[in-house]
Amino acid sequence: MMVRLAIPNKGRLQEPAIRLLEDAGIGSVDREARQLFARTRDPELELIFVRARDVPSLVARGAADLGITGYDLVLESGSDVAELLELGFGSARMVVAASERSGIKTPSDIKSGVRVTTEFPNIARQYFARRGIKIELTEVSGAAEITPIVGIADLIVDLSSTGTTLRTHGLRVVDVLFETSARLIANRQSLKEKRAKVEGVRTVLESVVRARGKKLVLMNIPEAKLEEIKRVVPGMAGPTVSRVEGKKPMLAVQAVVEAERVEEIVRKAKKAHARDILVMPIERVLP
Repeated sequence: MMVRLAIPNKGRLQEPAIRLLEDAGIGSVDREARQLFARTRDPELELIFVRARDVPSLVARGAADLGITGYDLVLESGSDVAELLELGFGSARMVVAASERSGIKTPSDIKSGVRVTTEFPNIARQYFARRGIKIELTEVSGAAEITPIVGIADLIVDLSSTGTTLRTHGLRVVDVLFETSARLIANRQSLKEKRAKVEGVRTVLESVVRARGKKLVLMNIPEAKLEEIKRVVPGMAGPTVSRVEGKKPMLAVQAVVEAERVEEIVRKAKKAHARDILVMPIERVLP
């Protein structure tokens, strides 16, 4: 039973989406090819390449069973899809921003009749409608941050990852609508008719997402230091401990830890007389 997965054909989500699929062993994708379809190592899984903005509607209509796109684009489209997994990339905030010179610092400073530019007209309309603010809306296909500078907008509704672009253009964040990131979404009918295959794809992607940012630490320790080491190396569900066959009473300890804590953990473990310490990469962590 063939399952079709839609992924972005360009933009900020494309590269990390392809990398995720490759890390999951689904298949190597030629980034340079102008392809619309691609087979994978799995004969029952096919990729299609479309605009990230179009992924939600294609999945909702059943043209694709699964899709990778931004949560912001799911909300903007209003498509009825099932969200299966947060993928750990493409993080950003949807914000309302105004010029530093506008005097608009909070949502309460916004008056009816304000001019708004955005790539997300549905999200923008809903935001201002909830607050009873009438707006003059202009939809743009990019570079919304320049519109207050050239005098055609008072506010923008746009994505902001670090805030650097907004500051560069003399804009301040007035309000944050929501946090967004890349998601794996599914067609609701496909969830029923192709559940086993859809769940299989979700599981293999989740295993890669869970492994990212983690390392496997292994060490030998004196048996008497076990309780001290357990405080140093907690692991995901506690360390795994086994006995080392040798002349002295030693234990082998292994644990999955956050990569950013490896240096600290190794330093403290050495103080507790750990030795033969290994730090290894992890490809997947299955729940």
